[in-house]
Amino acid sequence: MQTNFTTAQLADPHVQESEKILRKCVHCGFCTATCPTYVTLGNELDSPRGRIYLIKDMLENGRPADKEIVTHIDRCLSCLACMTTCPSGVNYMHLVDHARVHIEKTYRRPLMNRLTRGVLAAVLPYPKRFRAALKLARLGRPFANVFDRVPALKPFAAMLRLAPATVPAQSATASPGSHAAQGARLGRVAILTGCAQPVLEPGINEATVSLLTRLGIEVVVPRGEGCCGALVHHMGREEAALASARQNVDAWTREIGNGSLDAIVITASGCGTTIKDYGFMLRLDPAYAEKAARVSALAKDVTEYLATLDLPEPARKPGLTVAYHSACSMQHGQKITRQPKDLLARAGFVVREPREGHLCCGSAGTYNIMQPEISARLRDRKVRNIEATGASLVATGNIGCITQIASAAKLPVVHTVKLLDWAYGGDKPAGLE
Repeated sequence: MQTNFTTAQLADPHVQESEKILRKCVHCGFCTATCPTYVTLGNELDSPRGRIYLIKDMLENGRPADKEIVTHIDRCLSCLACMTTCPSGVNYMHLVDHARVHIEKTYRRPLMNRLTRGVLAAVLPYPKRFRAALKLARLGRPFANVFDRVPALKPFAAMLRLAPATVPAQSATASPGSHAAQGARLGRVAILTGCAQPVLEPGINEATVSLLTRLGIEVVVPRGEGCCGALVHHMGREEAALASARQNVDAWTREIGNGSLDAIVITASGCGTTIKDYGFMLRLDPAYAEKAARVSALAKDVTEYLATLDLPEPARKPGLTVAYHSACSMQHGQKITRQPKDLLARAGFVVREPREGHLCCGSAGTYNIMQPEISARLRDRKVRNIEATGASLVATGNIGCITQIASAAKLPVVHTVKLLDWAYGGDKPAGLE
């Protein structure tokens, strides 16, 4: 793609990076076939190629974002299926991230939209606030249908419907500390506590700690870590995202100094995609560039890390048929495709892959709140394909996907690591009785 940025514009390293990305695009349109919003809506401007044109025009002309651009960029799930499909290596992720920052700086959103985004940014990344909000949501759930009648309040209706009926008690794995390896210590890792996941389903990290320690791995929960920053990052709130990244880089760097780490294990693939990008996000910060790159290199999805270990024979082979849903952040963001399925098969599960596995389930962070209609259409399509496999349960590696799919599926939806923990001697996941 030909670009026409001025020398002055290219002095900005963010514009310079976007210009390099734009030049790689050859207009081939392969991305349209795998873009969930284009497949669902059929609008060229809701495809990666269409959004690239909009972003190019906005950045080249140095103009503020307008309603049309914001509408189509907001509809992007950041599922990154387009990057898997693209034959030219266009880094759409970094381009759309830059566009969102530009939108945040130059566009004034309608009042209720600003309020909704502000509430999400102020609540979700903070476990105590999120836990309190979920408890309050139980009182507000009867009003969801009322909120649905007012377009500006639809996101609040979606929040109420997604909120669980009960909130689990806080787990010990959410507190800083060390979990000793059983037997001879064969490795040492840090685990990301996260923000939403330990509130919604603390059993995921509990199963991870249980499994890894039985395999001889010491698991450390570092003091001072927080939200990975993905939520505000995808809102274009650059400074808040970078602040979260720096906080975590500091926490993990201290832990590296306390005795080295083999990996930083992440059990929410949406977080993993962002943490693996810390090196890029902080590349311009001389105080953090090197440390952030080191952290990104250590970041591993739990299945990615387990695949590097010499696993024993499973304690039991459940033999259940599992539909494996590969989260977009797993398959497109981190390019992890075989490890989860291979681990499940080795553990004695029969693994089936749903049709259209490349298409997003519609969760995408806060997308199912901010774009509930499109999200629901994608969710229902995903659930139909999953149930058509004839599996008895669903396995996936991202809390957002678990919540989204479980809101409509008749099958139990379980994190992959909970099934692996069970097969290797841990507790049977709840809901599989």
